[in-house]
Amino acid sequence: MMDQKTVRSILQNSINNLQGQAFEGYIKAGCEYYRLHGRASIDKTPEPFRVTQKHGGGVFTGRFTALAQPDFQGTLNYGKSICFEAKYTATDRLKQGVVTDAQAEALICHDKLGAVAAVCAGIDDKFYFVPWNAWREMKLRYGRQYVTATDLEPYRVRFTGVVLFLDYVNKAWAEVFGGDYDPREPYKGGGIA
Repeated sequence: MMDQKTVRSILQNSINNLQGQAFEGYIKAGCEYYRLHGRASIDKTPEPFRVTQKHGGGVFTGRFTALAQPDFQGTLNYGKSICFEAKYTATDRLKQGVVTDAQAEALICHDKLGAVAAVCAGIDDKFYFVPWNAWREMKLRYGRQYVTATDLEPYRVRFTGVVLFLDYVNKAWAEVFGGDYDPREPYKGGGIA
């Protein structure tokens, strides 16, 4: 028989997993919203996974075959790439270390190549789209290796039942998207001549 501490731990892990899945679902819904409005085409990055044994009835055993990459990648309506990791917590702080080394390396690479690289963060019932450089410089900016909802307020995005990660509530567009581009507006540039 399990002791109370083990049962509580199992229950809390289940709750955390469900909250993380819900958060990811809200982001996927945001991706679909942006696709339908012609603002972006962004997909969930599939986890590299291999089936090792089939048990029948749709049940199988498997394992991950590579380190996890950032959760979402795609293209904004003006041709710029976007790559971001999604992280959620029901506590009052989000630790910098929740982004793995492999995910950080990928975000650094995308950022250097000119993509919008970020961390889509959820803290309790508020959501943020944090530029990768701000996340990476957390210790320098905030004096610690975690952030609170108050720290991330400049990066808060709208939530309408879906995480609208391109629609900032309080932040100027330039730090994240560069230049004068406003991601709420359709791209008016030219295509291939």
